[in-house]
Amino acid sequence: MDVGPLPQLIVSGILTGLLFALISVGLTLIFGVMDVVNFAHGEFLMLAMYATFGLGLIGLNPILALPVVVVAMFVLGALVYRFFVKRLLAGPPEAVVFGTFGLLVFLQGAAQFFFTSDYRSVLNPPFSGTLHLGGIAIGEAQLAAGLGALVLIAAIFGFVEYTEPGRALRALSEDRVAAQLMGIDVQRMNAFAFGLGIACTGAAGALLMLTYQAYPRIGTEFALTAFVVVALGGFGSVHGVLLGALLVGLVEVLGGYYIAPALKMLPVYALYLAVVFLRPQGLLGRR
Repeated sequence: MDVGPLPQLIVSGILTGLLFALISVGLTLIFGVMDVVNFAHGEFLMLAMYATFGLGLIGLNPILALPVVVVAMFVLGALVYRFFVKRLLAGPPEAVVFGTFGLLVFLQGAAQFFFTSDYRSVLNPPFSGTLHLGGIAIGEAQLAAGLGALVLIAAIFGFVEYTEPGRALRALSEDRVAAQLMGIDVQRMNAFAFGLGIACTGAAGALLMLTYQAYPRIGTEFALTAFVVVALGGFGSVHGVLLGALLVGLVEVLGGYYIAPALKMLPVYALYLAVVFLRPQGLLGRR
């Protein structure tokens, strides 16, 4: 039965938006706790995709590689904070901007040097079929990536809301001075928040390898969309990230179909500008 293109586009947009949300939630966690915008966020995503590709060479598909990549990226994020970002925070506010942008350039150049510009995809992906539901065709890989992202976002939300470390993170985001007076180790929680944010890119990178290929500049492309998502939803808001990501996913897919694939981001940026003018703090953000 032919149901027309719209239901198909909506499903595709939602699944795409869920992946955007997983990428963006790490960015908003780091900003919410540390008040730091990590311009190298996309490059950590790129590293996670290459790590997933490398694990695929020894027989681990992206789903099996996901926990390994998440743990490795968490450790990497905590170390980057300890030996790099922490030092930048001791300087003027501009130091973090220029420092993380410099890290972006370094990681992208290193990937270009070691992996060249070739596109890398996993061998023997675990999902290659297509599901047909009521006239809507859904790729198994896209469905697995979207549902995996949804489960992980729910887990992150539950962790932040209902666990002791999560409450400490929320206390820091509300009032750092009060959190210190309550005995919270700010530096330790900063490292934890940065590691958790980078671990989110690790999970997203593993899931993206189900449907995408790794190359040195892919992180920049996704990072730009992540910044739009976070700005739409509101910096520091996990709920806002999910809402913003779903909107961006839907608008991008619909724009690519009804306008032109090359101009699919045009309505996304138009939506972003409208929100910035009408509600600068984002849809669910606070002033």
